[in-house]
Amino acid sequence: VQLQASGGGLVQPGGSLRLSCEASGLRWDHYGWGWFRQAPGKEREWVSSLTPTDGMTYVADSVKGRFTISGEKAKNMVYLQMNNLKSEDTATYYCAAGDPMGVAAVAAVSQAYDYWGQGTQVTVSS
Repeated sequence: VQLQASGGGLVQPGGSLRLSCEASGLRWDHYGWGWFRQAPGKEREWVSSLTPTDGMTYVADSVKGRFTISGEKAKNMVYLQMNNLKSEDTATYYCAAGDPMGVAAVAAVSQAYDYWGQGTQVTVSS
């Protein structure tokens, strides 16, 4: 199993980025998916999750209304569309996959996820 995150970069405040997570070795619709982030000197923070089994999405309050998680079964991909980015969104972003029931129950808990990508850096700065 491998998760490959991409799409990070440097963007000005108010800008947008779309992160992608390509999964190999597992079926997209058999897992729950999440995005987490970690800024330097801070703990890892949950951002958003998706459970394809029931079509539910979950979003942290800190990004609600700005970030949207989605997936594409045919490509085994999960995305995080990030709009109106702020300096506090600067972090390394990680995608993760886990049992869909576990993710649905405790989406914000990292222990609900079994597989993790390598991370992609997002820097929001003028």
